[in-house]
Parts: sequence; C-alpha cells; structure tokens
Amino acid sequence: MKTLTFSASIEAADTGRRIISGKIVPFDNEVGSTNVGNVIFQKGSIQVPNVSKVKLLAQHEQTARGVIGRAQSFHQDDNAMYGTFKVSASADGENMLIKASEGILDGLSVGVEVISSKERKDGTLVVTAAILKEVSLVESPAFDSARVTEVAAQATDPEDAAEEVIEQIENEQIAKISEAVKVLEEVQKIEKALEQTETETESEAEVSDTTPANTEAAAAVNADDASRPTIKAATPYSSQTVRHGITSMGRYVESKVKAALGDKDAALWVAAAEDPAVVQAAADSIGTTNVAFNPIQYMKEFVSNTNFGAPARDAISRGVLPTSGMTFQVPSLITPTQAAPTVAETAESAAPSDTGMTSAYLTGTVKKYAGQQTITIELLERSNPVFFDELARQMELAYLKSIDAAIIAGLVAGGTVGTKNYAKTSAGIIDFVSTEAPLAYSGTSFFAKNVLAGTGFWSTLIGATDSTGRPIYSASNPWNNAGEANPSSIRGNVLGLDLYVDYQAVSNLDDDAAFIIAPEAATWYESPTSYFSVNNVGNMQLQTAIYGYGSLLVKQGKGIRRWNVA
Repeated sequence: MKTLTFSASIEAADTGRRIISGKIVPFDNEVGSTNVGNVIFQKGSIQVPNVSKVKLLAQHEQTARGVIGRAQSFHQDDNAMYGTFKVSASADGENMLIKASEGILDGLSVGVEVISSKERKDGTLVVTAAILKEVSLVESPAFDSARVTEVAAQATDPEDAAEEVIEQIENEQIAKISEAVKVLEEVQKIEKALEQTETETESEAEVSDTTPANTEAAAAVNADDASRPTIKAATPYSSQTVRHGITSMGRYVESKVKAALGDKDAALWVAAAEDPAVVQAAADSIGTTNVAFNPIQYMKEFVSNTNFGAPARDAISRGVLPTSGMTFQVPSLITPTQAAPTVAETAESAAPSDTGMTSAYLTGTVKKYAGQQTITIELLERSNPVFFDELARQMELAYLKSIDAAIIAGLVAGGTVGTKNYAKTSAGIIDFVSTEAPLAYSGTSFFAKNVLAGTGFWSTLIGATDSTGRPIYSASNPWNNAGEANPSSIRGNVLGLDLYVDYQAVSNLDDDAAFIIAPEAATWYESPTSYFSVNNVGNMQLQTAIYGYGSLLVKQGKGIRRWNVA
C-alpha cells in the first residue's frame, strides 16, 4: 500500500465566504510528479468515504494549528475531480486565506492512500483505486492543469455561521437516527428467525397439557404466556453429556443466530448455557478438573512504553520537501554577512541612501529514515488483525522517535549557547528565559515563542514554589501566575513561552536540557511517510517497512538559545 501526495496550482482569487474550490486531481492523460514518481489517475479512481472527514491542512501540518478547514463537497467529470473547502475563522485559517488570495500559497497538495495500481513500462504508476486522505495548501504544483477556480476570502457573516452550525447538528442527528434504524433492523431479523425456529420446533415436538412437567412450567410463566402449551424437546439434552463452547457474549449471540437458522448443535449449546446447573458443571469441569482445556483469552489492548511523538518537530516550523533531489537551497539575507537595503533621513536635493542588497543560499541535506519488520506467513494468516494495527502504530512511533532525535541533534549543532551560566533552580530558569528570549528576537527579528525541555527541566518547573511554599507553575490560578506545568501534561506555558517536553532531550539540568526557540529560525522539511511490503518467496516471509525523507535546516542560529549551566 502506498501513500501519495501531489499538488495543484491556485488559479485565481475572488471575494466570497471563506470558500476554496477547484480541480484537485486530473484523470487519465496527465502525468503528475508525486513523492513516489510519475503517476496517472484513472477516471473515477479516487474514493471519498466521508466528505466531512477530509480536512484542509496548511503545508501538510497534522497538528491542531495545521488544520485550517474541512471539505464541503467533491464531484467528478470525465476529465478531473473537483473539491470545495470551507476555511475556518481561526487566526491560522485567516492567514492561509490571505496568502492564497495574494498568490503566495498557489498550490493544492492532495494526499491519497493507494488501494490498487499498475505500472507502465516507462515506470509511470497508474492508480486504479485510492482513498482521499487530506488536502493541503502548499507552494508548488505538480499537476499543471489542476487549478483552484475560487478563493473566497471575505469573513463569514453571522447568518452563514449559524446556518453552518444548524447544518452540522442536523447531519449528526440524521447519522444517529440511521445507525439506530440499522441496529433495529438487525434485531428484528434475529427475532423473526427465532420465532420461525420456535414455530418449527412446536410442529415437531410432542405436546402435552396434562403432564406434571407442564403443570410446573405453567406455574412459572407470565400471565401473557399462560395459554401456550408446554413444549417437550424431541431430542432432550443431558446435563451430564452436553458441554457448550459459549465463553463470551459474542459466542452466545453467534450460537443463538446459528440455532435460529437450524443448527441443532448450536441450539443445544444455547440450552445448556441457559441452564444454571449445566453452567456450574461446565465451569467446575473446565476451571478445576480440566485446566488444560481452559482456553486463553487475549484482550484487545496493547501495553507498551513507546507512546511518544516528536515534540521537537512541533516546537519549530515545518515545510514540505521538493519532490526530487537529495539537497535543496533556500535563499537568505542574514546581516551582517549579507547586506540589506537601507533607508535614512535625507536632506532636500541630497542623494537617498543607496545600499545594494546581497543575498546567499542556505543548503539543506535530505536524509532517509527507515525501519522494517520481518514476519512469517503464519503470523500473517493466523494472527488477530489487532496485531497489524499495533505493528503499524509501533513502526510509526519508532519513525517519530528517529526524526525527533535528529532534530534535537540539529538544534544542538546549529543553536547558540546561552550567554551565561544559569543556576539549576527555578530562579535560574526565570533568568534563562528573561535573558535569552530577548536575544532571540534581537538576533533574528522573530519572537521566541517556544521552549523545548527535557524531563529534568520539566521536573524543576513542576516542583517550583514561591517563598511561602505555594506551587508556581502547577497551582490553579495562583497569584503572580508564571505559567502552567504539571505532571499530567507535557504541554504547558513558561513565562509566556509554550512548553514542549521532549523525552529524548537531556534528562537532567545539564547543558542543552532546554532550548528557547523562535520557530522561524529552524524548519523541518519532510516527505509523507510511506509503507510497503515485499514478499520473500524463499522462506515465505514478509518484510514490512516504513520510511520517509526529512531535513532540518537551522536558518538563524541566534533564534535557538541553548540552556547553559554553571
């Protein structure tokens, strides 16, 4: 299974109600350049299971800030697929709308999960079935003919907002009603089948209204059923011989359905399971005298200590790698190495300031991050499907761990050591922030917004108290509130900076235990993560791998301030 991303340019801007729409996928004849090479999509190959689940992202950023809208509708013709998106009224959504309207972000990048495909002799991948996962606003297009036909940048008026909320509530109610109807229909089918089985059993059974058994049963039934005859089973079961295999509610329902369809063994199992004496006998037999036959039941939960993400990536800015090449360049103007234009007070008839601008290039190196798992054909065919869910999840977590470590190493190598030694105390942390944050601004022209810290730095924040012993960062709305840091959250706030706790950063208060970061000073460029499987015919094993490409580019080292201790 492959994950593809490809882009389409924005064509025009217009006024409207925060709507972006246009062609997103051309069909058949047009070749697009994606993260896996040249690709053609057959007509009708794109599937959208749930339109409302397709989000509009900014630069493929999967965080809360990266989600700037959602899809409203999709339609197709013989030539292409088109989409319409509603941009949120958040600050990030407004910023992306402005950039789209001004042509700064002139591309739509679409991510799909390939279900089936074929390859031409020239290496072009022809996709015959795929699922649309997300759409992003980006800078560079891959399909030249795919254009956004409208960018509606006007703010949403209150009436439109109210209509949107009402529509969302109505859709949710309709979905709940539909789900309830489906459940009711299934219940009615089972009841009908059970009634049919009871009718058939009655016609085959011996009916007696005078036996002692009937007299005892009549005394036990409800008044509504008093007129019904007692049914004596044609082939009665014996509590000494019937051992049922019903070990869960799921097996009970399965046996009830099979019994309704005429399975006699299932009917005996249900009867035995509903007989308290038989249940007790079976429990005694399996649980005490025949322990070897007691089946092991595996829970569908998975215990691990690998549930980490990539906090360092979240603390800096993010970008998308170009589709080819193992290096790339970003133009820069960093004084005093390069010269910037100048403006000065100018007397009448005097020549204005004339300083020629000079720029340079920053070079990024693309690296691959990959890992694989080799599994047997037996594991593939005989294991619980939950295994593969957890395998994919654990491989993704391992991938995040590798890029997180690479980003931390890059911040250490490219950042700026603090201007003085700081004490390993709460007072030292305050000194660190108050000294280095202004230096990040004066050195880059961007504000320091984040602090990336290891667990030792975090622990000091949690335990910090004032002169009276009251917590500074973990109390609820304390006087002179300096921020928030508590044991149940790795996100918080320290003296106005957003806190990101990273499990791979230095774990005590030694050098590089924390970084004050202006996000614009460093960018992590990455490709979409991909999975693939290769069948090794020689020993009937499968190799499942995860890989991706990434590059950390520290653009202005003065915007990364490194913790330094005495």
